[in-house]
Amino acid sequence: MYVVLGLGAFAFLFPFYYMLIGSLQTKVDPTVAGAFPSPGNLTFQNYAAINERINLAQGLLNSGIFTGGVLLGTVVFGVLAGYALAILHWRGRGVVFALALLVQVVPFQLLMIPLYVMIARDFGLADSYGGMILPFFINSTAVIIFRQYFVQLPKELWEAARIDGASELRVLWSVALPLVRPAVLTTIILTFIGPWNEFLWPFLITKEAALQPLAVSLANFISNIAASVANPFGAMMAGAVVLSIPAIVLFLFFQRYFVSTDLGSSVKG
Repeated sequence: MYVVLGLGAFAFLFPFYYMLIGSLQTKVDPTVAGAFPSPGNLTFQNYAAINERINLAQGLLNSGIFTGGVLLGTVVFGVLAGYALAILHWRGRGVVFALALLVQVVPFQLLMIPLYVMIARDFGLADSYGGMILPFFINSTAVIIFRQYFVQLPKELWEAARIDGASELRVLWSVALPLVRPAVLTTIILTFIGPWNEFLWPFLITKEAALQPLAVSLANFISNIAASVANPFGAMMAGAVVLSIPAIVLFLFFQRYFVSTDLGSSVKG
């Protein structure tokens, strides 16, 4: 079993290793030996070369603002909507949940043109962080995840809190939210990857290079500027490494929190 798992881990990790090695090579070596270069062929010049063409720090900042805004809206509205669909009783709740499921089958590309017209022309949010964030601010997948977690919680928790005089927001904040921490962390991990690597929508809505996320800046570099550097392959790999580091760090930091929670321990009897 460990041999199979080891081979699987090697197959998944080798592309990241090759990307890192490629970003450090002075001269490109496309052979198998290129995966194990000599120390004399390693340098950080590729990072300096791509940073001279595109501002890596500004691109990371733009990606962080874009992703942070999406995460904020996803978690806040996901928790509120998921709690309302799972715990509160109101007319049309089943229809709203069915619509949330139906949205999953609608591709974003189908909505891109009307969204662009609405945000750029009607709202005047072109070339702005708000224009990038707004279409992703509410995530139906997060709503479904939180709804399913809230449904699994014992009903006695809500009844006990309401008997003590707690309002619905108090019940949500003090009782429900601490018990669905795995759902919050899962939503953050799943949502982070999407906007952090998103290219098409920021590319459409922003024309100023100073506002573009790093994924867009890197794509522009590959299309228009890569030929101007001494080692285009190494510079592209360097940009890819910088783009991937925050996602890897986030996953390594949060992976230990993916543990099951004993919900039944909150209820006596």
